[in-house]
Amino acid sequence: QVELVESGGGLVQAGGSLRLSCAASGSITDISTMAWYRRTPGTERELVASITNSERQNYAESVKGRFTIARDNAKNTVHLQMNNLKPDDTAVYYCKLRIRTGPAWGRWDDWWGEGTQVTVVS
Repeated sequence: QVELVESGGGLVQAGGSLRLSCAASGSITDISTMAWYRRTPGTERELVASITNSERQNYAESVKGRFTIARDNAKNTVHLQMNNLKPDDTAVYYCKLRIRTGPAWGRWDDWWGEGTQVTVVS
């Protein structure tokens, strides 16, 4: 079994910064892509940023130049540094990790964090 624990959300003024973290623990053999999504009420979850195990990064257009995703493989952790935050960034943020569990030939599954609220006020 795998557990993902998110931290770092909160309330911030526009122009401010927050750093989200998501740490995975459990029966983990390998982690490939790590990603952050967000969702506002009444909308679908949208991809914010992702990073592959070869460090290739991908960002939503709305956050390019402001957000940076990074991974710490030794700690099974992914971070999202969010700078110059805007009220439109207000959402619940979720991490998603593609994880292989058990033996080296084990299955790959997508695991989600529980979500952390980010609120940006003007």
